[in-house]
Amino acid sequence: MNVIAELEDVWVASVEDKPGALGNKLAALAEAGADLGFIIARRSPEKPGTGVVFVTPLRGDQEMDAATEEGFTVSRHLHSLQVEGRNEPGIAAKVAQKIGQAGLNLRGFSGAVIGTQFVLHLGFDTAEAAQKAITVLQP
Repeated sequence: MNVIAELEDVWVASVEDKPGALGNKLAALAEAGADLGFIIARRSPEKPGTGVVFVTPLRGDQEMDAATEEGFTVSRHLHSLQVEGRNEPGIAAKVAQKIGQAGLNLRGFSGAVIGTQFVLHLGFDTAEAAQKAITVLQP
């Protein structure tokens, strides 16, 4: 399995559960030059009227300042890897199995195929687990 696995900071913010709220937050990041590779947004059932949005990557002071102004912070509880490579049938299963065989538990797993390439975002509970996953995936 020939993949590239890299640590990534995930930025998280609360968002109002109303039309246009997510678009406004993302627009502020775009205006600062952010070229986001991954976004997940969902409602927060435990807090009616709100949601949560996760984005990555943010680079440079201008993007990070805009994110901070919009209420984003770097998650210190979610340690994430971006894993990418050439797509093939079963690649997500192979990655998940390698992680499991190494005794690592996944906190989150998201992925997509774009053309001939795949990209996965793997979440771990600790920085040590995320670092070990890189070693497991890129021997």
